[in-house]
Amino acid sequence: MSCCSLRAEYDLKNLKVRKFGPERNSFGKTTICLEPDVAEVFPNADAVNEALRFLIRVVQDNQVSALIKQPHSSSEGADKIP
Repeated sequence: MSCCSLRAEYDLKNLKVRKFGPERNSFGKTTICLEPDVAEVFPNADAVNEALRFLIRVVQDNQVSALIKQPHSSSEGADKIP
């Protein structure tokens, strides 16, 4: 048997090949490519996720605050007689 021969018991028909490079599958996770200037600020995925979660909270809080501060113009002043 030569050094490059495969044994008969190896079944390569069902072998799943994993691609290398940016087009590879990431096992069910979403892959996001950051621009170089953004990647310089965030050292890893946890830092990116933390920043995005903070941004989500700020936006949600601002939307709630805007709804609370919004005046009800349709009923305002309706009971006043000039």
